[in-house]
Amino acid sequence: MAERRSCLSKEAKDGLEYLKRKRLQKMSSDSVNETVDFSRMARSGGDALRPSLASRGLRLRVTTSGAVPTAKGAFLKEKVDKFETDDLKWTERLPECPVYRPTIDEFEDPLTYLQKIFPEASKYGICKIVSPLTATVPAGAVLMKEKSNFKFTTRVQPLRLAEWDSDDKVTFFMSGRNYTFRDYEKRANKVFARRYCSGGSLPDSFLEKEFWKEIVCGKTESVEYACDVDGSAFSSAPSDPLGSSKWNLNKVSRLPKSILRLLETSIPGVTEPMLYIGMLFSMFAWHVEDHYLYSINYQHCGASKTWYGVPGSAALKFEKVVREYVYNDDILSTNGEDGAFDVLLGKTTIFPPKILLDHDVPVYKAVQKPGEFVVTFPRAYHAGFSHGFNCGEAVNFAMGDWFPFGAIASCRYAHLNRLPLLPHEELICKEAVLLNSSPKPENLDFTPAELSGQRNIKTAFVHLIRFLHLARWSLKKSGLCTGLVSNTYGTIVCSMCKRDCYLAFINCHCYLHPVCLRHDVKKLDLPCGTTRTLFLRDNIEALEAAAKKFEKEDGISDMITTDDELYTYPSSITLAAAKEDGYSPYSTIYFDFDTELEMTSGNPVMSYEANAPCISSVTDDYVNRRAPNCSSSSDSKLLEEVASSSNKKTRFFSAVKDEPIVTDQESDGSDSESFRVKRRSLKLENRTVVLETRDSEHHQDLKRLKRPQNYHEGRCSASISSIIKQEEEEEALVISNRKESHEQQSGDVMMMKDKNHFGGFKRLKVKGLIKP
Repeated sequence: MAERRSCLSKEAKDGLEYLKRKRLQKMSSDSVNETVDFSRMARSGGDALRPSLASRGLRLRVTTSGAVPTAKGAFLKEKVDKFETDDLKWTERLPECPVYRPTIDEFEDPLTYLQKIFPEASKYGICKIVSPLTATVPAGAVLMKEKSNFKFTTRVQPLRLAEWDSDDKVTFFMSGRNYTFRDYEKRANKVFARRYCSGGSLPDSFLEKEFWKEIVCGKTESVEYACDVDGSAFSSAPSDPLGSSKWNLNKVSRLPKSILRLLETSIPGVTEPMLYIGMLFSMFAWHVEDHYLYSINYQHCGASKTWYGVPGSAALKFEKVVREYVYNDDILSTNGEDGAFDVLLGKTTIFPPKILLDHDVPVYKAVQKPGEFVVTFPRAYHAGFSHGFNCGEAVNFAMGDWFPFGAIASCRYAHLNRLPLLPHEELICKEAVLLNSSPKPENLDFTPAELSGQRNIKTAFVHLIRFLHLARWSLKKSGLCTGLVSNTYGTIVCSMCKRDCYLAFINCHCYLHPVCLRHDVKKLDLPCGTTRTLFLRDNIEALEAAAKKFEKEDGISDMITTDDELYTYPSSITLAAAKEDGYSPYSTIYFDFDTELEMTSGNPVMSYEANAPCISSVTDDYVNRRAPNCSSSSDSKLLEEVASSSNKKTRFFSAVKDEPIVTDQESDGSDSESFRVKRRSLKLENRTVVLETRDSEHHQDLKRLKRPQNYHEGRCSASISSIIKQEEEEEALVISNRKESHEQQSGDVMMMKDKNHFGGFKRLKVKGLIKP
């Protein structure tokens, strides 16, 4: 024990010393046995944002008979009555998830293969795929030789169940130890040998029961787990068959069929893989992937890993059971189905799957061994633990069939006022533009799974465009819109509900409070006055024409529902009420303003905090993905407009100076920045998230547009030399105009602010949508 504590972080040492002092105080003052839970003590000052001692897994039973308790008896785990843990026969009743063994030919493209097995495998939430290829360079050699100076820090995980009330929660905290891959392996093997007097593997069923026994009443306080470690253990050597294949997780999220290929900024753990290096009984708690994405996990080496998975179709039932039988009401931030979802995002909730079986929630098991992939499907909750030292790797991806799930996740994040990780609205529009410009499906040999994915993209796009058209009509009818500006930004985040906005948003006089069109403009109480400027894409009419065309396709109209809350929340506008008031879908909407103002080119410069974290961005090389035979000249124009209107990096930034982004005051500490978790679902209070775009990036971004690429791997390849030539001419003109106008703009901005109530930036006519 002393050896272990000497290497712990100051935070962990202070916690243990605090417990020791309180134990001695109790021993000198009391003469009876009692249980002390120090999490009930009031916290103040800097402790307000740190997890309580009990939440770290240390619930101390103090013996006050006069003798000093030994370390062996000092930490006794208390039985949690809500979980029946005496009988572990339920572990034998868990059904196995499906296992697939693709041939070399089937293994060629991971996303094509996953589309093939999706109809069956998704019913289980998780599945296992046995790789026909073997890595010739071991993970240890990659991490010790190919990646010099590779080290990582572990996280301490308490091995116990919790009451999950305001006094007793579980939090994982940093150990403060740095390891090389080999040093951690030695330590993990030493822990295993000390417990079982053996260095070999033991039966999986035996270790599963051992894990739950340890969680309930074992003597081990905690384990160390290296999770969310930046890096990859796939070899870059061309001779390694697995590393050079498309199943190398460094490549998966960027494959042609992956929606995440459109993200320009890498997101560790989402678009870039992360390593998970574990020891005996290190665990990953019940959770669902960010934005309900897919995940693919590969086991490089070491002991097995047990997985539990719940299919996405049973996600709400899972959350209902957790809310009613695991969590106490006093830790839920909101009522209803989102209450449990909010706490589960902390990724520290562990409980036996038996409680799910008892309430008819389907749950399946997988035992993953080296050389095997485990795939989790959208909205599938999963958890698990390691049987000993091992090294795994995981990354996220998405295909067309993900969009309905992504819409649900975006809506739920808005309910909880949580910052999104992905620009969902922008991804929809970009994919829809590509589909609109590609040949008709009947002209290509698309599989049924691919056609289904395309229908999901088109349906999501139609839902989005229909709502935004209705919202703009309502805004125009209110008469409160004071200006119309061409929106050439990427994605910004609504300052009220944290929804991501790509096509349109409203901003105020100071440009610090962007608001999505889902909020009633009549009720907006912004601090800088009543200015309500609408930022709108230049190509909105072309996008609406594309949506209207999609609606006429077979199978799309049947999937369109009116007033879909997933795209409208928190708006109170309804289609039925609007139609009674004279609304007509896809009609041209004109804004008529009383005040005539001069016009200025470009967008207002939104303030930003230079060191605020970037969330994500979407790539802009749509001209290069253009298909050879667009259906019309308007389609061609639409594609070019999307490229030209998105030629700057998309960034989300906090606009509040000197205010660090922190977790909610009542957080259990799981989302603390010190943990470097890939998902930081932060609750931002009274913060404005706005966009930074830098003119200096314009030249480079135009060059990126010129890189020729093919859509759908060669199915649609065409020459783009004429487009490149046009872009070069426009680039020269833009650079020339920029040099001439920059000095004028810098000198005239302040003068313009004094002349009108639009914050110094004049309204622009957007495709003739302002009446002359």
